[in-house]
Amino acid sequence: MTHYTRRSQRVGFTVVFLIVLAFFQVACHGSTGILVSAASSLTNVLTKIATAYEQQGGEHVTLNLAGSHTLAQQIRAGARVDLFISADESQLDVIADAIELSTRVDLLSNQLVLIVPDDRSRIFQSAHDLLDSSIRRIALGDPRAVPVGVYARNYLEKVGIWADIAKKVVPTGNVRLALAAVENGTVDVAIVYRTDLLIARRALIAFVVPPNDGPQIVYPAAIVRGGRNTNGGRQFLAYLQGEEATKYFQQAGFVPLQAMERKLP
Repeated sequence: MTHYTRRSQRVGFTVVFLIVLAFFQVACHGSTGILVSAASSLTNVLTKIATAYEQQGGEHVTLNLAGSHTLAQQIRAGARVDLFISADESQLDVIADAIELSTRVDLLSNQLVLIVPDDRSRIFQSAHDLLDSSIRRIALGDPRAVPVGVYARNYLEKVGIWADIAKKVVPTGNVRLALAAVENGTVDVAIVYRTDLLIARRALIAFVVPPNDGPQIVYPAAIVRGGRNTNGGRQFLAYLQGEEATKYFQQAGFVPLQAMERKLP
């Protein structure tokens, strides 16, 4: 059995496990509360927002957090989620028949950064520094499916170095696993979102991808058809676009797109 085959089997098992987990969560969800499937990069901020929402009298919010591609697979498999928040537009596109298109909204934006372990501090002049022979392992979300990995690959292709560094890439199932890899020192560099850097304890910034050079990062959200509490999902989605949730997002380093639109003349 080849290494690739063994790895494929492990990945397949992980996906199946997560799908089963989603159905278990939905079964526990019952007829009350709101089930929200959201990108793992939103873990910290959504936990805070959900708590604030409940303290103000809103329904209980259960968060199912994972890579956006995994969450989309769960929904395609029939998970009865009320609200889906993806880290990229393509994952909503592939389940377009499973969401209420009229509720789809571009909620947030983010930015890519290159980070290094805190005991190997260095500053990159550009992404081309990834070509340096001292950089042997680069963690990023699976560039074939995980949004942060797709964004990173698109950027590295744009600057002309993807083909040269692809062999150094260590793909991960989501952005938090890439962050963990650099904090554990098992890789030399990770490409994550700027918001993940803000919660890192053992990682330092090496390079910030300029917004004008990097990919346009969008977190869309939509109500999922067939959820057990879609009305509750709509109310929570409205709350996420309001002023209070906007403050939480901004504090976490996200750019709330709805807030930007409200400021336009």
